[in-house]
Amino acid sequence: MADTARIDKWLWAARIFKTRSIASDACKNGRVTIGGVDMKPSRTIKVGDVINVKKPPITYSFKVLKTIEQRVGAKLLPEIYENVTDPKQYELLEMSRISGFVDRARGTGRPTKKERRALDAFVEPEFFDYDFDSDFDFDEE
Repeated sequence: MADTARIDKWLWAARIFKTRSIASDACKNGRVTIGGVDMKPSRTIKVGDVINVKKPPITYSFKVLKTIEQRVGAKLLPEIYENVTDPKQYELLEMSRISGFVDRARGTGRPTKKERRALDAFVEPEFFDYDFDSDFDFDEE
């Protein structure tokens, strides 16, 4: 086993990305950093490095415990890296999951009736709590 590994191979081998080409693209597009510095796919990493991976809406942080370039089983991942992601990031993920209907993915089509009503209630909650009958007296005429 080598003391260093290419960052794109390590991200793939540690199962952070599904394919090596996706890991390379993430590096090229500035979504993988070490100490705030964008990494190229060919950058070598060593044990002890903390790698930040942006997967919107949050940024994951992984501490390298072992450098590998061959994919391993999921049961062996605790030996490969330690997840040191800030708990606030997971809160951000949960908040985006709760309000997920506000930011619809492109190409998903029109919202369903249920999604539209939830969106309207989220955007204008005072509108749905308003009592229309109190403003109008229909018995006067």
